[in-house]
Amino acid sequence: MKNTMNKNALFLFSICMAGTLALATACKDNRADEVGTDADYENSANNNTIDDETILVVENDDNAKFLNEAAEMQLEEISLGKLAQQQGTSSHVKELGKMMENEHSQALRELTTLSQSKSVTIPTSITERSKKNYDDLAGKTANDFDKAYSEMMVDHHKDAVDLFEKAANDSEDGDIRTWASSKLRTLRTHLEHAEVAKKETDRTKS
Repeated sequence: MKNTMNKNALFLFSICMAGTLALATACKDNRADEVGTDADYENSANNNTIDDETILVVENDDNAKFLNEAAEMQLEEISLGKLAQQQGTSSHVKELGKMMENEHSQALRELTTLSQSKSVTIPTSITERSKKNYDDLAGKTANDFDKAYSEMMVDHHKDAVDLFEKAANDSEDGDIRTWASSKLRTLRTHLEHAEVAKKETDRTKS
C-alpha cells in the first residue's frame, strides 16, 4: 500500500514538472517572437528615417548647389577664354580671354579644395549648355566672334555676381560665405573688362 502511494505521488510530481517545463518553454518562445518583432519594427523605422533624412538633405542642400554651379561657371569661362585667345581679333577680347582663363583657373583650384573639405563632388567637365555656347562661338569669325564673346561675358558675369552675392549673404556655411565674398571683387572686375570689350566691338564694323 505504501509503495503504491509512493508511486502515485512520484507520477503526479512528474506530471507537474513536465507541465511547468512546457509552460516555461512556451513563454520563452513567445518572448523571443516578441523581441524579434520589436527589433524588426525598429530596424524598419530606422531605415525609413535614414532614407527620409538623406532625401531631405539632398533636396535642400543649397551649399552643394552653389558649389556645383560655381564649378560649372569656372569650367565654362576657362574653355571660352582659351577660345577667345585663339579666335579673337581685337586686343581687348584676347586680353579678356587670357584673364578669364588664368583667374577662373585659380578660382577653380580654390573651389576644388573647398568642395573636398565639405565632401561635395563638383563637375570636372563643361555641361552640355556650355558646350553649345562654345560651339556657337567657335563657328564665328572676326568681329562677329569678338562681339558675341564680349556680350556673353557681360551676361555670364552679371549672373555670376548675383550667384556669389547670394552665397556670400545667405549661405549657412561660414567657409562658403567667406570664399564667395572674396571672389566678388574679381567677378565685378571681369564684368567691367567685358563691358569695355563689348563697347569696343560695338564700334567696330563686322
